[in-house]
Amino acid sequence: MAVVLLVSALALTSGSSVAGTAASTPWRVLQMNLCNSGLAGCYTGRSVTRAAEVIRAETPDLVTLNEVCQDDVSPLERTLAEVRGGGTVVSAFKAAGDRRTGGAFRCRNGHPYGIALLAYVPDPYRGHAVHGGIYPAQDLTDPEERAWLCVSVTSVLHACTTHLAATSPSVALAQCGHLLGAAIPAMRVTAGHQPVVLSGDLNLRQGGSPDVRSCLAPGYLRADDGAVQHVVATTDFTVRSRRSIGMGTATDHPSFLVTLTLPLNQHRSPEGDRRF
Repeated sequence: MAVVLLVSALALTSGSSVAGTAASTPWRVLQMNLCNSGLAGCYTGRSVTRAAEVIRAETPDLVTLNEVCQDDVSPLERTLAEVRGGGTVVSAFKAAGDRRTGGAFRCRNGHPYGIALLAYVPDPYRGHAVHGGIYPAQDLTDPEERAWLCVSVTSVLHACTTHLAATSPSVALAQCGHLLGAAIPAMRVTAGHQPVVLSGDLNLRQGGSPDVRSCLAPGYLRADDGAVQHVVATTDFTVRSRRSIGMGTATDHPSFLVTLTLPLNQHRSPEGDRRF
């Protein structure tokens, strides 16, 4: 059973693993901000093609996508399924809100705009559920209302992504705190106490004002690309490597790839839940 999880650059500790997974198995998580709305100055129209090239080259287990249109997701899902082979690839999309209309924020092509997630699950696949929402804290000067998205893969993990406010660091911090302090804990109560990985563009930095570390909840670790792309995860895995991957001029963010390994020890409660 595959689990994808990242650990921090600050402390490479190990915790529990998932039954049936070899301790030495590497897992690869890929974060991408594709700037594909057609509205921002960084738009080129080439980022989805470049993203597919990176997925083919790196064969990740989990792909988190920021600044994408809903119609971008299916071709990248097919690409991941092709390169992984077998198993199941699950996907989900969550549109940002549009304060002006009360509906979904839209790309220039008219499709909903937001965040997405692709996850490869080796057999046996036992189902998944999608969770998401619009943050209660928003920058009222920005018509785009930021969102969060998680996929709960049954008996495996909760995989999440988000793209926090770019116009106000204090709002981004409040959104980060809500996700880690309220939304994800509530999901783990209803959907199962499984490991969690959050990967995305948080628009916060280590050493910034505010510092991204101030929104971390107990039991989580963090790694970053030296800028605003981060992975935050429960302490199940050990990081083997991490690196940025150039996107050429297709988008204004590099991709961020982390390879991790499962720890040798495992702890499970008598009820079968994994506790941290």
